[in-house]
Amino acid sequence: MTTIQRVSPGRRFKDRLVQSLVYLSFAIAVVPLVSVLWMVIKNGLARFDLEFLTHSMRNIGARDAGGGAYHAIVGTLEQVLLASLISVPIGLLTAIYLVEYGQGGRLGRAISFFVDVMTGIPSVVSGLFILAFWILVLGMPFSGFAGALALSILMMPTVVRSAEEMLRLVPNDLREASYALGVPKWRTITKVVLPTAFAGIATGVMLAIARVAGETAPLLLTVFFTDSINTDPFNGPQMGLPLYVFDQAVRPTDTAVDRAWAGALTLILIVMLLNLAARLIGRWRSPARDR
Repeated sequence: MTTIQRVSPGRRFKDRLVQSLVYLSFAIAVVPLVSVLWMVIKNGLARFDLEFLTHSMRNIGARDAGGGAYHAIVGTLEQVLLASLISVPIGLLTAIYLVEYGQGGRLGRAISFFVDVMTGIPSVVSGLFILAFWILVLGMPFSGFAGALALSILMMPTVVRSAEEMLRLVPNDLREASYALGVPKWRTITKVVLPTAFAGIATGVMLAIARVAGETAPLLLTVFFTDSINTDPFNGPQMGLPLYVFDQAVRPTDTAVDRAWAGALTLILIVMLLNLAARLIGRWRSPARDR
């Protein structure tokens, strides 16, 4: 016969106290986020319309109504895409080396150290580096590609760390079972390890994209300003949404400030859509779904 032990009042009080502190901490963390989102949505909807999404600021003065952020949206999408094409393969290969080949080695420890250092680099430093090396030393022009290079420096450590953690979560039993069947290590990585960790890696990539999509300082130094549509990221200045928001926010007119709020809302929506797409892709490619 089992005996039922009653929880003492003291332990029940401590449990309720800790539970209340957890709820309070959650509320403290969520309230600023909700307030920022509400402020951006409230102020951004005033100019968030079809004209804003399909027109640029060419021939639009600071005090003129109208205009839009189409040129900035195109620039941001191209710059983030180029930065992802540069940083994701390098970051993923680095994570694979650290987890599968470089454990305990000097080179692995050195790479981990430099990744940790890159994680703390201010965004303006990456912009200064590309400005000094790519533009001043090599003589390359201001362009969206120069901005993508600066953003890729900021993306790489996030991609490496997130992919590394996801690869470490893959059970060793899966690797050993593949090796027992005579499958080479490289094929085990590509056919077993990476598909298993794909959802987490995709989420990490989206975190890296969200981290750089709103960066302004690197673009100020590498992309420059333009009010015209430039779909070629390798030639000439190209606008980005962070630059657009900064440029409109510093103008002393209500119409420009309204455009800045609408640009901030557009940037948030783009990041949210990218995160939603990553989750859908991760769920679609999840191994648990195939069973």
